[in-house]
Amino acid sequence: MAKTERIPKRLYEKELKKLQAGLVDMQAWVQETGARVVVIFEGRDAAGKGSTIKRVTEYLNPRVARIVALPTPTEREKTQWYFQRYVAHLPAAGEIVLMDRSWYNRAGVEKVMGYCTNDEYQRFLQQAPIFERMLVGDGIILLKYWFSVSDIEQEARFKSRADDPMRRWKLSPNDMLSITRWEDYSRAKDAMLIHTDIPEAPWFDVDNDDKRRGRLNMIHHLLGQLPYTAIERARIEIPRRPPSKGYERPPLSSTRQVPDHAATLL
Repeated sequence: MAKTERIPKRLYEKELKKLQAGLVDMQAWVQETGARVVVIFEGRDAAGKGSTIKRVTEYLNPRVARIVALPTPTEREKTQWYFQRYVAHLPAAGEIVLMDRSWYNRAGVEKVMGYCTNDEYQRFLQQAPIFERMLVGDGIILLKYWFSVSDIEQEARFKSRADDPMRRWKLSPNDMLSITRWEDYSRAKDAMLIHTDIPEAPWFDVDNDDKRRGRLNMIHHLLGQLPYTAIERARIEIPRRPPSKGYERPPLSSTRQVPDHAATLL
């Protein structure tokens, strides 16, 4: 199948379910072994990071697989060591953390938009590999994915969001500026890779112009990076319901019922 050929929806959904079943097995392995997993999702605005995370977590336990999407730092956080607020969200044993953007904000939007000084930026490039080697050295499994999207596809997705009242909230002033600063972001990404693509925590590029293809490729790769094995889970026996001991439910009129809006649709 040619790279540019769009994956048919039925084939996509079938393979996605198969991969999601693998994610459930991987989750059980993480819980059983006490593994700690961090998966970083980075890329340009509208590159499809969020929608991929949704497919990854769709059937996972939110108490095991947590999504971390931090807001703008507070005034207090701005005075901390840059990596400090991210440390608080790292996984404990048996947990998976999916970062919808991460400490790499400093290498991207903060650098391009001037939200950090050049000294802060240079310090980040020097410290990030050290920080990540410390995480990996302590046993954390760290995976970093960069979602690539072409300028034409990015603009098309922006226009689609602008026309959709359900997704318009995804657009921000910074998103619009990312169009006019495309080459600045490209240079920032190139510099980021030069300094932080290390053997202990390499970057993996996801071609996400076709979201279906990108999601399948990313999840398949993620599963291949973890040494998980299927965990034999005990069969759950549903107990028999015991005989009634005379309990009677209070009349519905004694509680505030949600109006039956669905009935108005029939």
